[in-house]
Amino acid sequence: MTSSSNNNPLSLRSILEKDKLSGTNFPNWFRNLRIVLKHERKLYVLDASILEDPPANATKAVKDTHSKHVNDSTDVACIMLATMVLELQKDM
Repeated sequence: MTSSSNNNPLSLRSILEKDKLSGTNFPNWFRNLRIVLKHERKLYVLDASILEDPPANATKAVKDTHSKHVNDSTDVACIMLATMVLELQKDM
C-alpha cells in the first residue's frame, strides 16, 4: 500500500496486516482499524458520511474539504479490504 501516510516511520498498518479480518476476529480487527485510522487522521471517515457534491459556486475551501473526504474514504475502503482475508474480499 502506498500512501503519503506510509512515509511516516511510525506506520501502524502492520497491526492490521498481521491479524487480517477473518470473520471471527471482528471486534479486535475493528478496534485496531480505529487505532490505525486515528493515527492517520482518517477516523472521521467511519463516523461521518460524505455529503453531496458541493454546488459549482461553492468556495474553494468547501470543495477542497469535500474532495479530501472523498479521497480519505477511498483510502479507508482500500485499507479495510487489504486487511481482510481473501474469502471476505471476494464477498465485497
